[in-house]
Amino acid sequence: MTETDLQAAATERLRALVGTPDAAFHPGQFEAVEALVARRRRALVVQRTGWGKSAVYFVATLLLRARGAGPTLIVSPLLALMRDQIAAAERAGVRAAAINSANAHEWSEVLGRLDADDVDVLLVSPERLNNPRFREEQLPQLVARTGLLVVDEAHCISDWGHDFRPDYRRLRELINRLDDSVPVLATTATANSRVVADVEEQLNAAAGAGRGYAGEPDGSGEPDGAGEVLTIRGPLARSSLRLGVLRLSDTRDRLAWLLTHLDDLPGSGIIYTLTVSAAEDTAAMLSDAGHPVRAYTGRTDPAERMEAEAALKANEVKALVATSALGMGFDKPDLGFVVHLGAPSSPVAYYQQVGRAGRATDNADVLLLPGREDKDIWTYFAFSSMPDEAKANSVLEVLGTGGVMSTAAIETHVDLKRTPLELLLKILDVDGAVQRVSGGWQSTGRPWVYDAERYARIADERVAEQNSMLEYETTSKCRMEYLARELDDPDAHPCGRCDNCAGQWFSADIAAGAGESATKTLSKVGVAVDPRAQWPTGMAALGVPVKGKIDTAERVERGRALARLTDLGWGNPLRDVFAGGAPDAPIDGGMLRAVVTVLADWDWQTRPAGVVAMPSRGHPQLIDSLARGLAEIGRLPYLGALDYAADGPSGETGGNSAYRLAAVWGQFAVGNELQAAVDRLDGAPLLLVDDLVDSRWTLTIAGRTLLQAGSGPVLPLALAMRG
Repeated sequence: MTETDLQAAATERLRALVGTPDAAFHPGQFEAVEALVARRRRALVVQRTGWGKSAVYFVATLLLRARGAGPTLIVSPLLALMRDQIAAAERAGVRAAAINSANAHEWSEVLGRLDADDVDVLLVSPERLNNPRFREEQLPQLVARTGLLVVDEAHCISDWGHDFRPDYRRLRELINRLDDSVPVLATTATANSRVVADVEEQLNAAAGAGRGYAGEPDGSGEPDGAGEVLTIRGPLARSSLRLGVLRLSDTRDRLAWLLTHLDDLPGSGIIYTLTVSAAEDTAAMLSDAGHPVRAYTGRTDPAERMEAEAALKANEVKALVATSALGMGFDKPDLGFVVHLGAPSSPVAYYQQVGRAGRATDNADVLLLPGREDKDIWTYFAFSSMPDEAKANSVLEVLGTGGVMSTAAIETHVDLKRTPLELLLKILDVDGAVQRVSGGWQSTGRPWVYDAERYARIADERVAEQNSMLEYETTSKCRMEYLARELDDPDAHPCGRCDNCAGQWFSADIAAGAGESATKTLSKVGVAVDPRAQWPTGMAALGVPVKGKIDTAERVERGRALARLTDLGWGNPLRDVFAGGAPDAPIDGGMLRAVVTVLADWDWQTRPAGVVAMPSRGHPQLIDSLARGLAEIGRLPYLGALDYAADGPSGETGGNSAYRLAAVWGQFAVGNELQAAVDRLDGAPLLLVDDLVDSRWTLTIAGRTLLQAGSGPVLPLALAMRG
């Protein structure tokens, strides 16, 4: 087939894909299709959101399938993205299916369709590639029949996204397993020159020096570009977007601005927040004011997420108030605006999120409302996922004893919470030191060395990215040009539309009453502290003789905290109280009154008859003043504090559930005076006061100690709660 014939066939399929009889390829699209179909090359496409990267791989799939090739395998990172890709494929007559965590009930049907050659495109998550059963039973067959491999959101291969999807780094192994004649396409909209070079290196390394097949586009038999990655890169600036930054004094004013101006924003859109609590609180405030919005976070039920996405696409809501859980791949071409309550940690991340707007419209508004808490949140997320050398070596030592261990069993030997432990195991897996197998994890026996230089480089780059984001907020130059330059776009130029180019397009006014409504939201107090009901598994390994359910006679009641440290309202002052290096001091009067409000709203069955304080090394004045203050205001007897038994717990927060329980097990005691007071109350409820709730095991064991001493129901109350 000549190039002219190929272009005609490709154009015909493109027009069927988009449903437009006169559609034509954008610059670079056909070049990518030709590289994949005629030359069987490895290509990297870096183009802005909405350019049509999916059109490249769908058209290439249809052309390759017509030549007898097997189905296309697309590695796609998010369920929302998979849903949109399947819908787009079906509109174009491309038979698509997915294998992911949300459709396990359909896997047998999908595999049957693959066997019958009834699937043109199969989408899988990167994690699925390392599922033991999938890796051993299905993947070999897929590799043998794959006609095209597509790596979507390919920047995740790079260090830039190492902790977003560690399994992306495994794709080099997958590419190595493919026949040399199978083309590979990597696509992304968020890659600067460093990430582009990194992805090219990954694809080239996978290709290997001996890769010699490059296709025969014109029948000459001469190889073309063997072993090289073809990179097609276009301008990243979005002419439809009108960017702006509005710096307001505090969270109250930012929320009040939203209440005042949400209806002024065009169409429907997304309001991004940095934390789950902020998304839920903002959505509740806007809903209470009559605005049709919904929250969308990692805590949202998957079915509710789908409903929320559909509601936004149908313009049934004004906005989704979302965390980054609503990100890559969400496709609403007419999205009218994106507002950020708090800035993402880098211009690259910001560009990726604002790229959701204005994909098929001439105009869309993008506004950033930065907050003073942004840097603290950036720091936490930037470095909390970095693998710790000592913890990694502990995991390897445990698994080195032989056999297969579950994640829960490993937790009893390594003091890491479940999520970071799973992340560390994935990193060690990708590095070849451990392997996920049926029943858990096992050592491969291969030596592993902590790459301190690599992680130091990543840390330095993230600090630089944070500083670049701060510069974006304050620059007097074109904002779109700034973002494009941060992505190393050689075509970066002034947009003529942003607030710096054309003047402030948004009003900073706040309507009368909006501030009061915002204050009401921020003044909301009271977070439930659910009691622990189950002991962690494998506690005997840590010398703690418990297992199964916690006896109801030794279980505390459902408690309360003033707020989470991540909350919009009380979160800021509480973060100041618990900041590293902050001095211990008696509780602030306003904060004490807020805690009293929590007590007043508590729907307990029987009012407590006395107040007991937790012992504390870090905040003795804070806890004592809080407990005594509540006792005085509530006209309850202050019974004193629990004692430490022996040395008492370390007082350190963090760590996994098993280790936190072991740290506090047997560490509290009821002194003589407190015991006498408990006896006098004859089984009446007690209010147990603490400063900060993290794992909940401290309150669980302290409350259990009181219950074993003969107290009535124990009602935990804390000043703050993590998370």
